[in-house]
Amino acid sequence: MLMLAAATAWSHAAPFEDTLAQRTLACTACHGAQGRAGPDGYYPRIAGKPAGYLYHQLLHFREGRRHYGLMTRLLDPLSDAYLMEIAQHFAGLDLPYPPPAPTRAPQATLERGRTLALQGDPARQLPACAQCHGASLTGVLPNTPGLLGLPRDYLNAQLGAWRSGERRAHAPDCMAQIARRLEPEDLNAVTAWLAAQALPANPKPLARLPAAPSLACGSVTLPPATGAKP
Repeated sequence: MLMLAAATAWSHAAPFEDTLAQRTLACTACHGAQGRAGPDGYYPRIAGKPAGYLYHQLLHFREGRRHYGLMTRLLDPLSDAYLMEIAQHFAGLDLPYPPPAPTRAPQATLERGRTLALQGDPARQLPACAQCHGASLTGVLPNTPGLLGLPRDYLNAQLGAWRSGERRAHAPDCMAQIARRLEPEDLNAVTAWLAAQALPANPKPLARLPAAPSLACGSVTLPPATGAKP
Protein backbone atom coordinates (compact mmCIF):
# COMPACT_ATOMS: atom_id res chain seq x y z
CA MET A 1 0.00 0.00 0.00
CA LEU A 2 2.83 2.38 0.86
CA MET A 3 4.56 1.69 -2.44
CA LEU A 4 1.30 2.28 -4.32
CA ALA A 5 0.75 5.57 -2.50
CA ALA A 6 4.30 6.70 -3.29
CA ALA A 7 3.93 5.78 -6.96
CA THR A 8 0.64 7.69 -7.13
CA ALA A 9 2.18 10.76 -5.53
CA TRP A 10 5.14 10.62 -7.94
CA SER A 11 2.82 10.39 -10.94
CA HIS A 12 1.04 13.56 -9.80
CA ALA A 13 4.23 15.52 -8.99
CA ALA A 14 4.58 18.86 -10.73
CA PRO A 15 6.65 18.51 -13.91
CA PHE A 16 10.09 20.11 -13.98
CA GLU A 17 9.97 23.49 -15.71
CA ASP A 18 13.23 24.55 -17.32
CA THR A 19 13.05 28.15 -16.11
CA LEU A 20 15.60 30.48 -14.59
CA ALA A 21 13.60 30.48 -11.36
CA GLN A 22 14.21 26.74 -11.04
CA ARG A 23 17.75 26.80 -12.38
CA THR A 24 18.73 29.47 -9.84
CA LEU A 25 17.55 27.51 -6.80
CA ALA A 26 21.23 27.12 -5.94
CA CYS A 27 21.32 30.92 -5.58
CA THR A 28 18.17 31.27 -3.50
CA ALA A 29 19.20 28.46 -1.17
CA CYS A 30 21.61 30.97 0.40
CA HIS A 31 20.25 34.35 -0.73
CA GLY A 32 16.70 33.62 0.37
CA ALA A 33 13.50 32.97 -1.56
CA GLN A 34 13.61 34.93 -4.82
CA GLY A 35 16.87 36.51 -3.66
CA ARG A 36 15.27 38.47 -0.81
CA ALA A 37 18.37 37.92 1.46
CA GLY A 38 19.60 35.13 3.67
CA PRO A 39 18.60 35.04 7.34
CA ASP A 40 22.11 35.41 8.77
CA GLY A 41 22.98 38.88 7.47
CA TYR A 42 25.90 37.75 5.29
CA TYR A 43 24.01 36.59 2.20
CA PRO A 44 22.72 39.88 0.82
CA ARG A 45 19.58 40.67 -1.08
CA ILE A 46 20.11 40.27 -4.82
CA ALA A 47 16.51 40.82 -5.97
CA GLY A 48 16.12 44.15 -7.73
CA LYS A 49 19.84 45.00 -7.83
CA PRO A 50 21.05 46.48 -11.14
CA ALA A 51 21.82 43.74 -13.65
CA GLY A 52 25.25 45.15 -14.45
CA TYR A 53 26.21 45.13 -10.79
CA LEU A 54 25.08 41.53 -10.30
CA TYR A 55 26.87 40.47 -13.46
CA HIS A 56 30.11 42.09 -12.31
CA GLN A 57 29.92 40.35 -8.94
CA LEU A 58 29.39 36.97 -10.59
CA LEU A 59 32.47 37.63 -12.72
CA HIS A 60 34.46 38.76 -9.68
CA PHE A 61 33.67 35.54 -7.81
CA ARG A 62 34.41 33.37 -10.84
CA GLU A 63 37.67 35.16 -11.66
CA GLY A 64 39.04 35.53 -8.12
CA ARG A 65 38.47 39.21 -7.32
CA ARG A 66 36.02 38.14 -4.62
CA HIS A 67 36.79 35.12 -2.49
CA TYR A 68 34.19 32.55 -1.52
CA GLY A 69 34.90 28.99 -2.60
CA LEU A 70 31.28 27.91 -2.86
CA MET A 71 30.46 30.76 -5.25
CA THR A 72 33.58 30.16 -7.30
CA ARG A 73 32.85 26.45 -7.77
CA LEU A 74 29.23 27.19 -8.62
CA LEU A 75 30.11 29.78 -11.27
CA ASP A 76 33.29 28.34 -12.73
CA PRO A 77 31.60 26.30 -15.52
CA LEU A 78 29.14 29.05 -16.52
CA SER A 79 29.54 31.26 -19.58
CA ASP A 80 29.53 35.06 -19.50
CA ALA A 81 26.22 35.14 -21.37
CA TYR A 82 24.62 32.79 -18.86
CA LEU A 83 25.89 34.85 -15.94
CA MET A 84 24.17 37.83 -17.54
CA GLU A 85 20.95 35.83 -17.80
CA ILE A 86 21.13 35.10 -14.09
CA ALA A 87 21.86 38.75 -13.31
CA GLN A 88 18.94 39.98 -15.38
CA HIS A 89 16.62 37.43 -13.79
CA PHE A 90 17.26 38.72 -10.28
CA ALA A 91 17.40 42.35 -11.38
CA GLY A 92 13.89 41.99 -12.76
CA LEU A 93 12.35 40.86 -9.45
CA ASP A 94 10.31 43.62 -7.81
CA LEU A 95 9.86 42.56 -4.18
CA PRO A 96 9.08 44.56 -1.04
CA TYR A 97 11.86 45.28 1.43
CA PRO A 98 11.57 44.47 5.13
CA PRO A 99 11.83 47.32 7.66
CA PRO A 100 15.37 48.06 8.93
CA ALA A 101 16.57 46.38 12.09
CA PRO A 102 16.59 48.59 15.22
CA THR A 103 19.93 50.27 15.87
CA ARG A 104 21.72 50.82 19.17
CA ALA A 105 24.28 53.20 17.69
CA PRO A 106 24.65 56.55 19.52
CA GLN A 107 23.04 59.55 17.88
CA ALA A 108 26.43 61.18 17.29
CA THR A 109 27.60 58.08 15.40
CA LEU A 110 24.46 58.09 13.27
CA GLU A 111 24.86 61.79 12.48
CA ARG A 112 28.47 61.25 11.40
CA GLY A 113 27.33 58.38 9.22
CA ARG A 114 24.58 60.50 7.65
CA THR A 115 27.09 63.25 6.86
CA LEU A 116 29.52 60.85 5.21
CA ALA A 117 26.76 59.13 3.22
CA LEU A 118 25.10 62.29 1.94
CA GLN A 119 27.86 64.94 1.96
CA GLY A 120 31.18 63.11 2.23
CA ASP A 121 34.28 64.66 3.79
CA PRO A 122 36.13 66.81 1.23
CA ALA A 123 39.01 67.50 3.63
CA ARG A 124 39.86 63.78 3.57
CA GLN A 125 38.95 63.26 -0.10
CA LEU A 126 35.94 61.14 0.82
CA PRO A 127 33.11 61.56 -1.68
CA ALA A 128 29.55 61.14 -0.48
CA CYS A 129 28.05 57.70 -1.01
CA ALA A 130 25.16 59.51 -2.71
CA GLN A 131 27.50 60.85 -5.40
CA CYS A 132 27.69 57.41 -7.03
CA HIS A 133 24.83 55.43 -5.43
CA GLY A 134 22.19 58.10 -6.05
CA ALA A 135 20.59 60.72 -3.82
CA SER A 136 18.20 58.13 -2.39
CA LEU A 137 21.04 55.54 -2.11
CA THR A 138 19.00 53.00 -4.08
CA GLY A 139 21.62 52.56 -6.82
CA VAL A 140 22.01 53.63 -10.42
CA LEU A 141 21.64 51.59 -13.60
CA PRO A 142 23.37 49.61 -14.88
CA ASN A 143 26.28 48.97 -12.51
CA THR A 144 25.86 50.71 -9.14
CA PRO A 145 24.03 48.92 -6.31
CA GLY A 146 21.76 50.39 -3.68
CA LEU A 147 23.14 50.69 -0.15
CA LEU A 148 19.86 50.56 1.76
CA GLY A 149 18.11 47.39 2.84
CA LEU A 150 21.43 45.72 3.75
CA PRO A 151 22.35 44.56 7.27
CA ARG A 152 25.12 46.36 9.10
CA ASP A 153 27.14 43.14 9.47
CA TYR A 154 27.20 42.72 5.69
CA LEU A 155 28.14 46.35 5.05
CA ASN A 156 30.95 46.16 7.61
CA ALA A 157 32.23 42.92 6.12
CA GLN A 158 32.30 44.30 2.58
CA LEU A 159 34.00 47.58 3.46
CA GLY A 160 36.51 45.59 5.50
CA ALA A 161 37.13 43.34 2.51
CA TRP A 162 37.70 46.38 0.27
CA ARG A 163 40.19 47.75 2.81
CA SER A 164 42.13 44.50 3.10
CA GLY A 165 42.12 43.64 -0.61
CA GLU A 166 39.96 40.54 -0.11
CA ARG A 167 37.40 42.15 -2.38
CA ARG A 168 38.54 43.79 -5.59
CA ALA A 169 37.03 45.12 -8.80
CA HIS A 170 38.24 46.10 -12.25
CA ALA A 171 40.70 48.99 -12.24
CA PRO A 172 40.34 51.75 -11.32
CA ASP A 173 39.02 50.18 -8.13
CA CYS A 174 37.24 53.21 -6.70
CA MET A 175 35.61 51.44 -3.75
CA ALA A 176 38.96 50.14 -2.54
CA GLN A 177 40.31 53.69 -2.65
CA ILE A 178 37.40 55.03 -0.61
CA ALA A 179 37.36 52.20 1.92
CA ARG A 180 41.07 52.67 2.66
CA ARG A 181 40.55 56.37 3.37
CA LEU A 182 37.87 55.63 5.96
CA GLU A 183 38.96 55.57 9.58
CA PRO A 184 37.48 52.58 11.45
CA GLU A 185 35.11 54.83 13.43
CA ASP A 186 33.87 56.45 10.21
CA LEU A 187 33.36 53.06 8.59
CA ASN A 188 31.26 51.98 11.56
CA ALA A 189 29.33 55.25 11.52
CA VAL A 190 28.35 55.07 7.86
CA THR A 191 27.31 51.41 8.03
CA ALA A 192 25.27 52.05 11.20
CA TRP A 193 23.41 54.89 9.50
CA LEU A 194 22.85 53.06 6.23
CA ALA A 195 21.53 49.93 7.93
CA ALA A 196 19.08 52.01 10.00
CA GLN A 197 17.41 53.68 7.00
CA ALA A 198 14.08 52.57 5.58
CA LEU A 199 13.75 52.30 1.82
CA PRO A 200 12.00 55.20 0.06
CA ALA A 201 8.59 54.77 -1.54
CA ASN A 202 10.32 54.04 -4.86
CA PRO A 203 13.26 51.77 -4.03
CA LYS A 204 14.31 51.11 -7.63
CA PRO A 205 17.71 52.19 -8.98
CA LEU A 206 17.93 55.51 -10.82
CA ALA A 207 18.20 55.43 -14.59
CA ARG A 208 21.13 57.87 -14.44
CA LEU A 209 22.91 60.32 -12.18
CA PRO A 210 22.28 64.07 -12.61
CA ALA A 211 26.05 64.66 -12.80
CA ALA A 212 29.08 62.50 -13.42
CA PRO A 213 30.82 61.29 -10.23
CA SER A 214 34.25 62.68 -9.45
CA LEU A 215 35.71 59.16 -9.20
CA ALA A 216 36.26 56.83 -12.14
CA CYS A 217 35.30 53.21 -11.48
CA GLY A 218 36.29 50.23 -13.57
CA SER A 219 33.82 47.90 -15.25
CA VAL A 220 33.52 45.59 -18.22
CA THR A 221 31.24 45.64 -21.24
CA LEU A 222 27.95 43.95 -20.48
CA PRO A 223 27.05 41.09 -22.85
CA PRO A 224 23.54 40.92 -24.27
CA ALA A 225 21.11 38.46 -22.73
CA THR A 226 20.73 35.59 -25.19
CA GLY A 227 18.79 32.95 -23.31
CA ALA A 228 22.00 30.95 -23.13
CA LYS A 229 22.32 27.99 -20.79
CA PRO A 230 25.48 26.90 -18.98
